[in-house]
Amino acid sequence: MAAGWESHRLWMWEGSRAAGEWLVEALDPKPGETVLELAAGTGETGFLAAARVGNQGKLISTDFAPNMVEAAHTESQRLGLINVEHRTLDAENMDLPDSSIDGVLCRWGYMLMADPAGAFGETQRVLREGGAVAFSVFAEPERNPWAGIPDRLLADIGGPIPGPTAPGIFAMADQERTRSLLATAGLEEKRTEDVPITWRFAGFEGCWRFLLDIAGALSVRIAALTDDQREAFREQLEEALKPYTTEEGVELPGLTRNTLAA
Repeated sequence: MAAGWESHRLWMWEGSRAAGEWLVEALDPKPGETVLELAAGTGETGFLAAARVGNQGKLISTDFAPNMVEAAHTESQRLGLINVEHRTLDAENMDLPDSSIDGVLCRWGYMLMADPAGAFGETQRVLREGGAVAFSVFAEPERNPWAGIPDRLLADIGGPIPGPTAPGIFAMADQERTRSLLATAGLEEKRTEDVPITWRFAGFEGCWRFLLDIAGALSVRIAALTDDQREAFREQLEEALKPYTTEEGVELPGLTRNTLAA
């Protein structure tokens, strides 16, 4: 997904800014602190934290995908940030010392991990006493038509169907599961809020390219379809999105569930 995320960086940030800003506000990093961002993608959420910790502090911007790390590095250089370290990092097995991080950010990452309990455990391990993690996942499919509708249609058409807790967009939509994962890792939910986002497209074709090139787990499932299945899916999707289509384009709402835990 890295190429699509990088080429649509500004559009992605416009749609997701509300979620990223909430995370940084909730974490409230202070000057001189070290903040770790997991699954940073192209890095914009973490860059907000970098501005807060200042040049005496540090942002460690990480992703499991080296191409995402490179995309974030390119942007931090363009912005002239000198307090950002970019690293390829497995959130389930971090090459970081115990109690070395003041705060952790993770926008839409834990839900995609094979072992989120292990990742939360690693997060707790690297946090200093008094540190916290601010993270975002997506709420239920019915509250995220941008993904819920394609998810349902892919199942109807005979595409691969992930299990309810398999890594994916809705893997942590159940808040009780999230609380259980946190508790297993020795973390406690301090605050949770639902934050609306909106994906806006000039027309259906833009939405279609988003699903093919940027939408993560959905993109993988679409790629696994046969040609006939893909064409049928496209036709059904265009029909299903008509209620969200106006003369100005397609506007698809979403809802992220943002949590601060410590």
